[in-house]
Amino acid sequence: MTNAILGTFDSKGPEHAFIAAAIRRGGFSPLLIDVGSLDTPTITPDITRAEVLAALNSPEAAAILARRDRGECVTLMGRAAASLVTSLHGASRIHGIISLGGGGGTAIATAAMRALPIGFPKLMVSTLASGQTAPYVGTTDITMMPAIVDVSGINRVSRAIFENAAGAICGMVAAADSRRTAPAVSSEKPLIVASMFGNTTACVTEAKKILEADGYEVLVFAATGAGGRAMEALIASGLVAGVLDITTTEWADELVGGVLTAGPERLDATAKAKIPAIVAPGCLDMVNFGEPASVPAKFAGRLFYHHNPQVTLMRTTPEECAQLGRILAEKINRYTAPVTVLLPLGAISVISAPGKPFHSPEADAALFTALRQNLRPDIPVIEHAVEINDPLFARACAEALLGQLKGWSQRILLPEFARLKNEGAYTARPGDRDITDLISDDRDGR
Repeated sequence: MTNAILGTFDSKGPEHAFIAAAIRRGGFSPLLIDVGSLDTPTITPDITRAEVLAALNSPEAAAILARRDRGECVTLMGRAAASLVTSLHGASRIHGIISLGGGGGTAIATAAMRALPIGFPKLMVSTLASGQTAPYVGTTDITMMPAIVDVSGINRVSRAIFENAAGAICGMVAAADSRRTAPAVSSEKPLIVASMFGNTTACVTEAKKILEADGYEVLVFAATGAGGRAMEALIASGLVAGVLDITTTEWADELVGGVLTAGPERLDATAKAKIPAIVAPGCLDMVNFGEPASVPAKFAGRLFYHHNPQVTLMRTTPEECAQLGRILAEKINRYTAPVTVLLPLGAISVISAPGKPFHSPEADAALFTALRQNLRPDIPVIEHAVEINDPLFARACAEALLGQLKGWSQRILLPEFARLKNEGAYTARPGDRDITDLISDDRDGR
């Protein structure tokens, strides 16, 4: 098994050579890839920077390198490295990837890692790992390890960190290999994605059980900004059959300025994918910040709830809730596949229930009214006078989505099947059943 060791060998060659030696001791093969661009590499790579750039096939690459602008070179090498490792992975030449870096090295290496599929082992040892890593990780599964000291030589601290990192990537590759060699598990279940927060866990968990009992596989994404973006990316991939978007809280952070925003594109992928969806205003009562000292001064005097020492929640106002209702309605109005909005009138989170810190009938009413008034008239709105985590509401969400999925499969599959038969593209063999029988089975839960 081979681990790609990708790095700027002009500035951090010995450190990557140390990682290569540790990987060899672990029984794995290293593949040293140089993505430096300013000075001569200090160690001999297996794949040179010229070969990396060749993978990009960029006519302007030479001119960019000649200008020796650090920012331009980092961007160029990141693009080239992404192209190279994609090819190496496609040819089964690498089974894991690791890098060490500061700002530039981290930007280059993580650009390459983001091009690799979910599940492929990726480890970035970085001086930036304890800060804001979202721009580097994106919606992928890159493991970030803090370098503690700068990546500058081998010393009593860096030696331990680098050896641990080498052991970690070898362990990850071994685990991935075990998955590949394990007996195949047949899973052709259609996928449903669901959004969840701690304050909607009971609802999503109950709905998930109902959907899984009906033959679907449900992937749950934490509505933490990165989770919402990852869910949107999976929806956009075309692999998803339906969406259980119970927890749309990330829009509160996007609107008000919290730290868990998923960006203004949240809820857009479902419209583009044209798949059935359930949408609920879960946790739109809260905006997320870090420790109390991190809350911007402009929010002084607002209602806060200290979830834990690292998380401070701020209650959304009636005005903000009305705007959130309009935003959600605008997004949902673009859906062309079946969509239903469900409203839990009793509470939109655990802490907005009667007697709880964020209970505000005025704010909830503003949210619900704005949603109703701005949605297309043909979009169903189902109201339940219960809290969002009530099993009744969870069942209502799951059953509504199941109804949409079964009706949508008939609408899509039957005309397509008829077209194929008319064009002679499908000929039944003895014993084959008509697709209408299969859809009937699906409708009856068989």
